[in-house]
Amino acid sequence: MVDLNADVNGVVAEGFEPVRDAFARNFATGGERGAAVTVYRDGQRVVDLWAGVRDFDGDTDAESGPAPWEHGTAQIVRSATKGVAAAALLMLAERGELDLDAPVGEYWPEFKAAGKERTLVRHLLSHRAGVPVLDRPLTPAQAADPALGAAAVAAQAPAWEPGTDHGYHAQTYSWLTGELVRRVSGRPIGDWVATEIAGPAGLDLWIGLPDAEARAGRAGRVGRARTPETAGPGLRTRPKRSVADAYADPGSLTSRAFAAITPLPDENDPAYRAAALPASNGIATADGLARFYASLIGRVDGGTRLFTPATAELARREQSAGPDRVLVIGTRFGLGYMLHGTASPLLTPGSFGHPGRGGALGFADPGSGIAFGYVTNGFRKSVTADARAQALVRAVRAVPGVAEAVEL
Repeated sequence: MVDLNADVNGVVAEGFEPVRDAFARNFATGGERGAAVTVYRDGQRVVDLWAGVRDFDGDTDAESGPAPWEHGTAQIVRSATKGVAAAALLMLAERGELDLDAPVGEYWPEFKAAGKERTLVRHLLSHRAGVPVLDRPLTPAQAADPALGAAAVAAQAPAWEPGTDHGYHAQTYSWLTGELVRRVSGRPIGDWVATEIAGPAGLDLWIGLPDAEARAGRAGRVGRARTPETAGPGLRTRPKRSVADAYADPGSLTSRAFAAITPLPDENDPAYRAAALPASNGIATADGLARFYASLIGRVDGGTRLFTPATAELARREQSAGPDRVLVIGTRFGLGYMLHGTASPLLTPGSFGHPGRGGALGFADPGSGIAFGYVTNGFRKSVTADARAQALVRAVRAVPGVAEAVEL
């Protein structure tokens, strides 16, 4: 029998107890070091749990021991940030400031270079722009400069004809979305998200961690976690040979896409965390991530709704599906959001959201009214589906009343 009496803090609404059990099991048998999960249903918080230590590496003084994870501890969420960046562009489109079917070059003339003049805004959002790699990768310091990143991706020749296929823009999504938001709104994307998304919706979520939050120690330190031998139903612990080969080949689109920033940045470096890289370095609490998605599909506590129903429907309309040129697996994308599928299981076929490589996950499911956020300080080798997050998703699916909305 698994001991589920782990030191789990927080509350669950009646019926959601399986989520607490799954969360405790992640610590008891899944190697979890520190994490939190929050779930909203119809705009009301029904799960709010946290446990473990704030810092993966256990930075501590000898007397008090490792700093505990507290309510409000935030962590870097890697590519889960992409869903927030997509929301900024979709909100600009909703306001009539951006046309999803217009060429990107209409707003950003330099982007027309090297055969990209027919690239549409929707191609950029749905990983069809053809520029997942940079022939000359950027250093972490260069990547943190939005002007340098934008110039690099604008000059890059596409790896395929834009709009004809899809491949995950792991790093270049930062400069594609960030620069387009700046060109349309006149503001850096981190500022735009703070004033138009995080502020109105009451989110503990940042693209570019402010100095005040950094000094307050809101964000824990992350590290590399061990991958367990068993990943859970439907998930692989070892990638297919073709996928492993793609990651091992330094000349493949797979390796080059993730190496668009070389060497890999230190994700605990204050300078990296202060930069605005909307593909990879957003920092959020579990509640911030879940509340963001809850605000896309409805009002939370009677507050701001970020998307109209039409925009929420548009966001999850399939734009890309099938073999992914970068990830070398089948993926599905809406306008900036991963959609439910074998590579990235969400709650139902109608769910939309985004994982963070090796850990975090956020999504919304309009049919059931569920919004989900999970953050951790231990990242694993998985890319699109982490076993710990998936265990929590399965537990949500098992809650009475939620299952009836699931059509898997």
